[in-house]
Amino acid sequence: MRYVVFNQKGGVGKSTITCNLAAISAAQGLRTLVVDLDPQGNSTHYLLGGPQEDAVVSAAEFFDQTLKFTARPKGPDEYVVDTPWPELRLMPSHPLLDELHSKLESRYKIYKLRDALDELSESYDRIYIDTPPALNFYTRSALIAAQGCLIPFDCDDFSRRALYALLENVQEIQSDHNESLAVTGIVVNQFQPRASLPQRLVQELIDEGLPVLQPYLSGSVKIRESHQQAKPMVHLDPRHKVTQELIALHAALSSAGNVA
Repeated sequence: MRYVVFNQKGGVGKSTITCNLAAISAAQGLRTLVVDLDPQGNSTHYLLGGPQEDAVVSAAEFFDQTLKFTARPKGPDEYVVDTPWPELRLMPSHPLLDELHSKLESRYKIYKLRDALDELSESYDRIYIDTPPALNFYTRSALIAAQGCLIPFDCDDFSRRALYALLENVQEIQSDHNESLAVTGIVVNQFQPRASLPQRLVQELIDEGLPVLQPYLSGSVKIRESHQQAKPMVHLDPRHKVTQELIALHAALSSAGNVA
């Protein structure tokens, strides 16, 4: 099963949700891959503990190869590296993704990621794709390659306004390029149960019939500690409230037939 974690708004927790759901999948014994398509490389930093400016193996190298004729091209698994945790692997980001963007777009390499992940799906039970905070070549490639879309929502009015345009964009990709793509659900992040605004905004989404997932994810300083230490929550503090919420979210998706 392949999931893209996507929102055109920055700072909503895409990398945090991607890496933590992936770490839970791997901790439960599932062969799991994270694909980091954001040139900022937050998921790469989170899982490897540092930036990858000098790395040869990366998503940038994979996309660069699609622009060249190669008699013996590398297989997609050759762009994947191990992480410190069993069953969890990563196709790292690289700053060169920014430089390659216009070339890839002009030469219409939009289906190359889907083809690669079709092949990699034979080796992995779960694939999570982290995306840039923009609707660009990389996010479109991810939406075309994925089967389910998880949309982080950080409980403010700007996020709600942006959500409708985002859903329209996903629907357009679904109609034109990927009929199997489904909006798995909206992941409520940084939820404050005692504040009236988050409660009202989330309830309005539910009343509109949008697929809001439960449980909601609480805000916590512990998440920042997990970023700093490059340890997903399930490894940093398995008993923490946010860890248990993430595990419950993972279980809810799985039990509904939407494997995370």
